[in-house]
Amino acid sequence: MSRLCKSLACSILTLGLSLSAAAQQPSQPAPEPFGEVIDVRVVNVEVVVTDKDGNRVRGLKPGDFRLRVDGKEVPVDFFTEVLGGQAIAPAAGQGQPATSVGPGEAVGTWYLVFVDDFFAQSTHRNQVLESLRNDLARLGPEDRMAVVAFDGGRLAMLSSWSNSARDLSRALGDAMARPVRGPLRATELREMLNNEQFTVETEDPFEDGAPSLNTRIQNHGLSLQEKAYGSTLVRQVQAEVSAVVSAMRATAGVPGRKVLLLLSGGWPFSIQSFIRGDTDTSMSRELPDGEKLYRPLTTTANLLGYTIYPVDVPGVQSEAAGASSFGFGGSSGRYREQEVEGVLSFLSKETGGRPLMNTQRAKVFEVAETDTRSYYWLGFSPSWQRNDKPHKVDVEILRPGLTARYRNSFLDLSKQATVSMTLESALLFGNLPDALPMPVKLGAVQRRKGDTEIPLTLALPVSAFTTVPVDGKYRAKLELRIVATDDQGNRSEIQTLPLELASDKEPKAGGYVKYETKVTIKGKPRQIVLATYDPLSGKIATAQADVPD
Repeated sequence: MSRLCKSLACSILTLGLSLSAAAQQPSQPAPEPFGEVIDVRVVNVEVVVTDKDGNRVRGLKPGDFRLRVDGKEVPVDFFTEVLGGQAIAPAAGQGQPATSVGPGEAVGTWYLVFVDDFFAQSTHRNQVLESLRNDLARLGPEDRMAVVAFDGGRLAMLSSWSNSARDLSRALGDAMARPVRGPLRATELREMLNNEQFTVETEDPFEDGAPSLNTRIQNHGLSLQEKAYGSTLVRQVQAEVSAVVSAMRATAGVPGRKVLLLLSGGWPFSIQSFIRGDTDTSMSRELPDGEKLYRPLTTTANLLGYTIYPVDVPGVQSEAAGASSFGFGGSSGRYREQEVEGVLSFLSKETGGRPLMNTQRAKVFEVAETDTRSYYWLGFSPSWQRNDKPHKVDVEILRPGLTARYRNSFLDLSKQATVSMTLESALLFGNLPDALPMPVKLGAVQRRKGDTEIPLTLALPVSAFTTVPVDGKYRAKLELRIVATDDQGNRSEIQTLPLELASDKEPKAGGYVKYETKVTIKGKPRQIVLATYDPLSGKIATAQADVPD
């Protein structure tokens, strides 16, 4: 069979591994994918009800709740009270249970542990992991736990869903042994602060044409050094958010209550305020703020039914942010700590969880397990439009003196968005359980003038794409996505490239199609991951390779 497609050229343009590529554009738009990657028909809302003293309230009926979506009341189609991890039999007329378990049966809780190795310091991270390991006996017979870790470039599945205390203890031990990149993040912040301080101290306000010491404050904006650091930090946080989203999506197909124990190494809510060490609201906004950065995480959690319990694992701010820097004094460290706490509060409030900070780090699993054993499960069937629009959820308790904690939105995710998120999961994990392996071979790597040129040969599985006879040829249209990482854990943006195949003969079932390309990367990438997606069948194939010196 002849070569089916032309080679494409890819280049990574910045040291932070920002990737771009050029390829032959398809003559016609690719068909819209069909088939759902996630098929969410019912939205379940877990509601924790407490009295004025903070005690759990049991025995409520569907009529005690008022459920609104975008301000309009909607009927509660499904209702279950879960008490101590068991479903309570509904009274007559209360509707069917929101889950597949029957009255009196145990409702399992599925705990996904996400370990941030990119921002965290090993001492603080390991304290939390050790406390989790010591409390594994709290897992009930129907409970399961999975452990994933992220180093800034790749997601590692340290344990899939398991109820074995021995296996999970081993996975948590493996997590503690992994290297962390938090010291590098602290160094980046410290160097930015030191450089900024040096710049200010060396300015001479009495020299003709020299900038004033107060120029930075008068302009209410970031300096060039601060802006460069801030842009890097934005990309790093976005990579973390993408990794959490991918971890949730890759583990979402389970029954019961889903809980995300998110060990965050100190992600700031307002990156601009984090850099400046203050909360000057008059300062111009030059970097995206918290809601824009973290909304993809909370909307995905709400869509998939994950309640987030974010855990404060002091990272970047613990080493570097406490240093007094020009004009900030000793208060700058506290401002940065507040920004980190703001992320934890936002994630938990949006999804109905609780932020775990300070002394609670030593009893993470105890707090989360206790908090998720008793709740009400309200289910409703929205009219899905698949238009990527968020919808606000509000739960009102009609009995006086009671308060409710619950997730406050859900996302009407489009087909294209689900495809993109699934492919991102494949790229971050290196593959997915249902992805097809795609052999890859690297040619002789050439390094010159700070660039790395990598010849690649992919063996595309014929079973991974659909051919259609058009104009006497067998044609296929795929998407190729590429991501690269370096030694520092920096990850490129994921780029999507159209890939057109054409052949005079129909590809042989069970065979492979050879595809050659070259990528040119600025810097020293250590790993490259590729994924193809066939819009007609929804099939994904993945490949990964280490880049030799």
